[in-house]
Amino acid sequence: MLTLSKFEGKTKEEAQAKCEQGLNKKIEELFIKESEIEPKLFHSKKYIIEAIPKQEIKEYIKKYIEEIDKSFQIEIKSEINEKENIIKIILVSNNNPILIGKEGKNIDAIQTLIRKSIRNQLGLDIKINIDASNYKKRKEENFEKEIIELIKEVERTHMEIKLDPMNSYKRRIVHNLVAQHKKLKTESIGEEPNRYTVIKYKED
Repeated sequence: MLTLSKFEGKTKEEAQAKCEQGLNKKIEELFIKESEIEPKLFHSKKYIIEAIPKQEIKEYIKKYIEEIDKSFQIEIKSEINEKENIIKIILVSNNNPILIGKEGKNIDAIQTLIRKSIRNQLGLDIKINIDASNYKKRKEENFEKEIIELIKEVERTHMEIKLDPMNSYKRRIVHNLVAQHKKLKTESIGEEPNRYTVIKYKED
C-alpha cells in the first residue's frame, strides 16, 4: 500500500526542508503534491507538501508487474528508470506476442492499470511509459515515416491531406514534423476522441 507523508510550513521553503529532513531525501528524489491553506482570522498561511520517494514507487511497480507475470503465466523481466518525473518501464518476455497483445493493447492496458492504481492510492498523476521489446518505439518510427511521405506529397501537389483521428501524442508528432517545413502548416479539427489533423500547404 502506497502512502504520502505530509509536511507543513509557514513558507514553501520551510515545508520542503521538513520534507527532505523527514524522509531523508532530496526533493528531486520525491514525487510531491503541493498545496496552500489560506489564512483565517489570526492565523497565517500554511504550505503543505505531501511526498513519497520515487524509489518506493519504482519498487511498487516492479511488484505489480510480478503479479501480472503470474496472471499472464509468462516470464516478464522489467527495467524501471525515472527521469524528469517520468517513469519509463522496459519489459522483456519469453512470449512477447502475448505481452504486447494485438496492436499493443496489452501493454497499453498494463500502463493504464499501473497509473490508475497509483492515482487511486496517492492522488498523484505520475507519467508512466511502458514499452516491450521496443514495440512502441518501432511503431512510432513507422508512423513518422508515413507522415514524412504525406508531407512530401503535400509539398509536391499543394493539396491538403486530412489524417485519421488520433490521440494528442500522435498529433503532436505530426505538428513537430510539419513544423520543420516552412511552406507547410497543420490544423487540428474536431473534438476528442474524433479530433484529427490536416496537413496544408501555405499559399503565398
